[in-house]
Amino acid sequence: MSNFNAVEVKDKCVEWIRDFFDKNGKDCNAVVGISGGKDSSVVAALCVEALGKDRVIGVLMPNGEQNDIDMARKLVDFLNIMNFEVNIKEAVNGVLNSLPMNGYDISEQTITNLPARIRMTTLYALSQSMNGRVANTCNLSEDWVGYATRYG
Repeated sequence: MSNFNAVEVKDKCVEWIRDFFDKNGKDCNAVVGISGGKDSSVVAALCVEALGKDRVIGVLMPNGEQNDIDMARKLVDFLNIMNFEVNIKEAVNGVLNSLPMNGYDISEQTITNLPARIRMTTLYALSQSMNGRVANTCNLSEDWVGYATRYG
């Protein structure tokens, strides 16, 4: 049984990102939703190593007040990448307040999942306007249990 080699795995990830961008947008930017958590932090750092800091754009998307938004801000500052902060609260509330429920209650699942879907839409809107490709920050365990946001 061989030992896990973190540097080797990281290098393979960096090479995969470079190959993807060579084939799917040679001069495009990586657009990464930054929460300040492990998944988005690792994706952003890998993209910076693969493409250079000038081709990575971080997008912070709090839903109203977010008590840990400082972690996301610290990450984009540390990586020294271009970044935007888009508060999605009005968009979330706009959709929830516009749903024609005809006597049905809005489900907890809808209330929980809607912000993630609006974040995904926000990433694609910025990406299209900034010569970008959205970098997925979901992890495999989220995919296995169906928690990932499609195209997120």
